[in-house]
Amino acid sequence: MGASTAEERQREIVRAARATGSVDVTALAAVLGVAKETIRRDLRALEDHGLVRRTHGGAYPVESAGFETTLAFRATSHVPEKRRIAAAAAELLGDAETVFVDEGFTPQLIAEALPPDRPLTVVTASLPVAGALAEAEHTQVLLLGGRVRAGTLATVDHWTTKMLAGFVVDLAYIGANGISREHGLTTPDPAVSEVKAQAIRSARRTVFAGTHTKFGAVSFCRFAEVGALEAIVTSTLLPAAEANRYSLLGPQVIRV
Repeated sequence: MGASTAEERQREIVRAARATGSVDVTALAAVLGVAKETIRRDLRALEDHGLVRRTHGGAYPVESAGFETTLAFRATSHVPEKRRIAAAAAELLGDAETVFVDEGFTPQLIAEALPPDRPLTVVTASLPVAGALAEAEHTQVLLLGGRVRAGTLATVDHWTTKMLAGFVVDLAYIGANGISREHGLTTPDPAVSEVKAQAIRSARRTVFAGTHTKFGAVSFCRFAEVGALEAIVTSTLLPAAEANRYSLLGPQVIRV
C-alpha cells in the first residue's frame, strides 16, 4: 500500500475514534478492507503521533489542541467507573471547609457526592457544578466569572483566574484530559490550563480524579506536575504496577 492510502486510512481511523469514543481492530479491518495487522500498525503510528491510545483490541482518541470531547459526550462514557471514582474522591474531603471543583463530568459527580449536611463553600468555574449544588442547604457556591466555553460550560480567561487568585481553598478537585509521569497533567486549551493552574496555586491540597483512560495520555497544555498532587483517585482498570509508578512521584494513588 502507498503512503497516501496509509495516511487516508489513519485519518479515517482517527475520525471514527473521535466520533464514537473508541475503535476496534477487527471492525476497522472489516470496514477498511485490510488485515488486522495493518490496522494494528496504523494504531501504533497514530499512538506515536499522540492521536490515539491503544487498548487491548482497539484504541481511543487522545484529546489534543484541536480536538476535545464535549461534556455531553463525557456524560455517556465510562459512567459507572466515574461514579466510583467520584465517591472515593469525595471521601478525601477531610476537614476541608472550602473546596474548588473543576469543570468536567467526573468533578461534577464529585460535587454531587460531597456531604450535604455540613457547611461547605464550593468555588467553581463550572456552570453545571454550580447548578447541581445551588439548592444544597449547607453549601455556599461561588461561581467564577468569565467567558463561557461552549463544550464544557465553564468559565475561563483573566476574569476567572483573577477572581480565583483572591481565594485560598482547603482542597481542589482537579480533572485533566491527560496525566503522564513525564509530562504531568495536561489539557487542550490554554485558557482552561490557566484556570486549573491557578486553582492548584490557590489550594492547600490537590486531588486529581480521573478514569484509567487519562493515564499516559498527553494533551497540549501542561498545568501541573504529578508531584503537586496529594492524591490520585482512579479505578482498578489502571494496573497496580502503573499506579505504583505514579505514587513514587509523591501522591497517594487510590484505585476503586
